Amino acid sequence: MEKKTIAVLGMMCAVCAANVERKLNGLDGVRQASVNLPGRTVLVEYDAERISLQQMKDALAAIGYDMVIEEDRNVEAIERNAFRLLRRKVLLSWFFALMVMTLSMGWLGTSDWNADIRNQTCLIIALLNLVYCGRQFYQSAWRQLIHASANMDTLVALSTAVSFLFSTFNTFWGEQFWGARGIQWHTYFDASVMIITFVLTGRLLEERAKQSTAGSMRSLMGLQPKTAHLAATSSGEPAIDIPIAAVQPGDILEVRAGEKIPVDGQVCGDANNAATVDESMMTGESVAIEKRAGNKLLAGTIVTNGTLLMKAEQIGQQTVLANMIRMVQEAQGSKAPVQRTVDRIALVFVPTVVALSVLTFALWYILGGQQLLPQAVLSAISVLVIACPCAMGLATPTALMVGIGKAAGMGILIKDATALEELHRVNAMVVDKTGTITQPSPDGEQLKPHAAEAMDTLQQQGISVHMMSGDKEERVAPIAQSAHIAHYQSQVLPQDKENLVRQLQQQGQHVAMVGDGINDSQALATADVSIAMGAGTDVAMDVAQVTLMGNDLRHIPDAIRLSRKTVGMIRQNLFWAFIYNIVCIPLAAGVPYLFGQSWQITPMWASALMAFSSVSVVLNSLRLKWLTA
Repeated sequence: MEKKTIAVLGMMCAVCAANVERKLNGLDGVRQASVNLPGRTVLVEYDAERISLQQMKDALAAIGYDMVIEEDRNVEAIERNAFRLLRRKVLLSWFFALMVMTLSMGWLGTSDWNADIRNQTCLIIALLNLVYCGRQFYQSAWRQLIHASANMDTLVALSTAVSFLFSTFNTFWGEQFWGARGIQWHTYFDASVMIITFVLTGRLLEERAKQSTAGSMRSLMGLQPKTAHLAATSSGEPAIDIPIAAVQPGDILEVRAGEKIPVDGQVCGDANNAATVDESMMTGESVAIEKRAGNKLLAGTIVTNGTLLMKAEQIGQQTVLANMIRMVQEAQGSKAPVQRTVDRIALVFVPTVVALSVLTFALWYILGGQQLLPQAVLSAISVLVIACPCAMGLATPTALMVGIGKAAGMGILIKDATALEELHRVNAMVVDKTGTITQPSPDGEQLKPHAAEAMDTLQQQGISVHMMSGDKEERVAPIAQSAHIAHYQSQVLPQDKENLVRQLQQQGQHVAMVGDGINDSQALATADVSIAMGAGTDVAMDVAQVTLMGNDLRHIPDAIRLSRKTVGMIRQNLFWAFIYNIVCIPLAAGVPYLFGQSWQITPMWASALMAFSSVSVVLNSLRLKWLTA
């Protein structure tokens, strides 16, 4: 099985994401596909012998989405061009909207133009707006229709088409049809134009805000240097610059002060070959570290003082940085359990809204007959416009994307969204001693810096800490006391660590396990959340859901705090997204009239509120960037 994160263009709402997932998951050879809506990507696990990426691309193209699998297509460049086009459409749509509003309100041509001329002029302007600025909605809605599906574009296309056609009918036959029956009639070209204007404006603001949600990921990717200095040879050939892709394992490279280390490797040469390296972006530890012969070097870290000679070892996709980027991308594309419920709702949301719109029209017509037919049309359009699956679909993934990206910037790698969500429930933690709480020293196993502070913070967070060690009692007890850990056990076997985790779970505790060695792997696999030290064994890191890149144990309570704030943000977003629809749909349908109130949300204001709801969810999630400091 292969697993890849691939860009998908054309997704605008939760229904789009659900449609892409449903299409891919229905293909033979695809084991699982999970969409990251804010990131416009899909994490797909598939059998390359049974299905190709081109076949997946073709399947998505049939329903209106573009999977970018070609190496020569730059997704960022495509998105930049799309953003510029969207901005141009927004500006033009606002121009059309102001013209229609000016004419509709009688601010222009009142003395020379009669109502027919104004309405016909508005018709032409509205048609131009629909054809150029709003064409994408109709194209998308048609593609969804022929595949028996629907999304947010379907609602926009339906509402603008109905308002435009109804207004066109009134422009040419309104007086004969309505006037002859004594019914007051109006045109609603301003509604059809403003719906498109507000929806496009909302998407523009949403796209701009989403660029900030991927800030940490761009920072990580920006660490990847483009060139390397191949060191001077003993035969007298000078150092030369080569593309990073040309570096081979075993090459001797020169890294100068202020430059990024190009690949993973180690310092070579004699004891005089030394320099300080800033590894803060990788480990979260702000103090520069002195590197000497034999010390490990990581791609993307920065030489702050001196010049190093290094031997290249891991290159390309094998570097720690490349693995970090891949892990963060996969984590941001994974789904939290709560998101799966939202996805199921999204699949039936648009058909439900269309049904509510039809019901609204029918009730108005039944209650008022032809006298209230214009009101019935207006209310039905408002219901179509104001219902917003976008906010509901963005509520969870935007918060997760910001949270996981923020964690990566702190040196905390979170493997999937489930781990981030589960962390907030942790109320008991089992920690290994050797390599986790302590580090080797000339005096003898020494407590790591800030270990006691980290354990105090965990207990202040309401988490009971249990230390386990295979070491003797007389060596374990002083460490436990120094680290302020009240619960500890000495001379334990790997099975004992697992047994403690199970025992705590049976007591109703939600348990996290922190370890760094092979002997911790059983307990790590059993715990509700598993945390590995980045300096530990590959086995521990493979099993763990969370990896701490540095030795600073304060990252553990940081991860807990970040998880709690992220989950809290998700709940806020979902609450407001659902409340928005619960409150606004009845108002748009005209329920206030039943209580003697003569107002309702018009299609124009419905589109503004719908756009605002999506943008507000993204902006709310961005608060995590500052709340987690």
